Amino acid sequence: MFNIRKIQEQVLFNAVKSASDEETAAKIVYGQNDDNDAVWVKSSMSRLENCFDESEVKKIRMNCQCGYGMEEKLALVKELVAASSSMEEFGSLEKANAAGMYCEEGELYLQFPFCPCPMLAGVDKLDTYTWCQCTTGYSKVLFEQAFGCEVDVELLKSIKVGDERCLMKIIPLGRIWK
Repeated sequence: MFNIRKIQEQVLFNAVKSASDEETAAKIVYGQNDDNDAVWVKSSMSRLENCFDESEVKKIRMNCQCGYGMEEKLALVKELVAASSSMEEFGSLEKANAAGMYCEEGELYLQFPFCPCPMLAGVDKLDTYTWCQCTTGYSKVLFEQAFGCEVDVELLKSIKVGDERCLMKIIPLGRIWK
């Protein structure tokens, strides 16, 4: 059986451990007996934020991306790259728009009208963007593989923090179209 909570616990544990040590990772991931997923998400993120500064928290959470469905999404983005010759053309393709991608003033954005994270299904509202940074890590991996260059991803909005949509800016740091 697919247990997203156990997967997320292990991914978070490994990301924290690689940034610090096993004791800190255990404290953050298993610090309280949080049987409820929503409570665990909020309390583990609070413990993470209390142990690390904002840039380290972002780096740790970006390393928590699960990779779920990556192959299918990667195939789509590669198809869109092959079908276009510029960021503007890429962002105006119907399939790109249907997948939540669009280009505005030469910048690529990825948006979702709903929260795509199954761990947040029972969470009404998050206090910070910390949990959502895993999606920036996921998007970084996805777009780096599809674009063939390093990519930065900036989280701009999150439904679970109270915004009207989830929104990320995708920033390629190299040439995509030769």
